[in-house]
Amino acid sequence: MSLRNIGHRLYQGEVSFDFVGKRKIWYSISAVIVLVAGIGLAMGLHLGIEFKGGSVYTVHKAGLTVSQAKDATSKIINSNTALVQTTDKGDVRIQISAENSVSATTFTKEFSQAVGVEEKDINAQVIGPSWGSDISKKALTGLVVFMVLVTVYLAIAFEWRMAVAALVALIHDLLITIGVYALVGFEVTPGTVIGFLTILGYSLYDTVVVFDTVKENTRGLTKQSRRTYSEAANHGLNQTLVRSINTTVVALLPVAALLFIGGGILGAGTLNDISLALFIGLAAGAYSSICVATPLLAQLKEQSPEMKALAKRVAQRRAADAKAAAEAEARGETFDAGEDDGDGVPAGMVGQRNQPTGRTRGKGRPSGKH
Repeated sequence: MSLRNIGHRLYQGEVSFDFVGKRKIWYSISAVIVLVAGIGLAMGLHLGIEFKGGSVYTVHKAGLTVSQAKDATSKIINSNTALVQTTDKGDVRIQISAENSVSATTFTKEFSQAVGVEEKDINAQVIGPSWGSDISKKALTGLVVFMVLVTVYLAIAFEWRMAVAALVALIHDLLITIGVYALVGFEVTPGTVIGFLTILGYSLYDTVVVFDTVKENTRGLTKQSRRTYSEAANHGLNQTLVRSINTTVVALLPVAALLFIGGGILGAGTLNDISLALFIGLAAGAYSSICVATPLLAQLKEQSPEMKALAKRVAQRRAADAKAAAEAEARGETFDAGEDDGDGVPAGMVGQRNQPTGRTRGKGRPSGKH
């Protein structure tokens, strides 16, 4: 069966995966992942030189290896904490944190003597701790402002319950991505922050698309007694499921190329910083929009008085239909549940009945076999 055919059947309600009904399973999975991420965060993030301050030296010398540069650096600063990497231009980049830093003049002189390179071929850049602290505050401020604006927008465009569900999904994605960063030990750089903000935007976009479909499916929902809010929301989620999967796969393919080829094989550190954040964040964003945001929205919505009353009417309707069907079967007749109390199916719920039914002879009345 083609993906297109599956998508059509999902949209029409002929096939359905009960994501909302199994929300406890998704919540448990998310709780475990967030717990592991929290352990990673407790271990601490490996902040880049831009955030904690220090010195960066770029050495231009043909044939200079990372091990040679690291040995020389360790002797000068009396520590093995320096980060030594090669750049895409073939130079050697040395990062020394502020607590282990020596003066740029001293390091340049001693390093040039140790590896046999001229001082003019060593480019020194000193970053003060105050600058790194300022960057950290700005990044945090930007994140908080982003969250507030998202919440306000969703509350106005949709409703407060959708805003809460989307905000929880965003925090969920952020915690997982940062936690993975901490566990893997990758360095957090300004490129990483850019990656974080990018995945938050993607996660929000995916969630809003699902919520928009749910909003259409639940318009006028209280005028019928065939479907609860959770069931209507789950159908909306199934309608957008293939789109979400396709979008995520298409987005992950180039990011995976950046991460595994650009960062892993070519050794480009900046690509690692951005691509890992994007890879983990995109996957987490797709998962949260399907398995966290919408089930949480349905759970919050079901607590409202009108949806509680609807759920009660649906249960009574189904009990009455089951009883009538059993009585009709005992008489050797067929039972047709008929249309919904004369008000029809709400807008946006075409093809969403639990089971297809033919045209009725009467509401809930048995029709004899001829």
